Amino acid sequence: MITASFHTEGKKLTGFQVEGHSGLASAGEDILCAAVTSAVRLTECAINDVLGLEAGVKMKPEKALISLKLPGGLSQTNDSFCQNLLTGLMLYLSQLQEEYPENIIVMEV
Repeated sequence: MITASFHTEGKKLTGFQVEGHSGLASAGEDILCAAVTSAVRLTECAINDVLGLEAGVKMKPEKALISLKLPGGLSQTNDSFCQNLLTGLMLYLSQLQEEYPENIIVMEV
């Protein structure tokens, strides 16, 4: 099962951690894992490469784990953009959870 945890401080999202395999199909053929990986990588690239921020990213391929933590002291514009990106990712993964409730869980922590 894929577990996606979104970290919050007050009403703001501060990052996420996504871990695990869906078990829907074998590695390399799992459409749910591919969808989740693609969305997570797009979010990370938009934050770090497009905005030029230095969000902390940790990857542990052996555990199928990636986490991202937003840096502190963001400008209002960058903070707003990051909130929109993280909210969009959370909504997308939540929609996948509705379609595949046995394979992915999304939560706020």
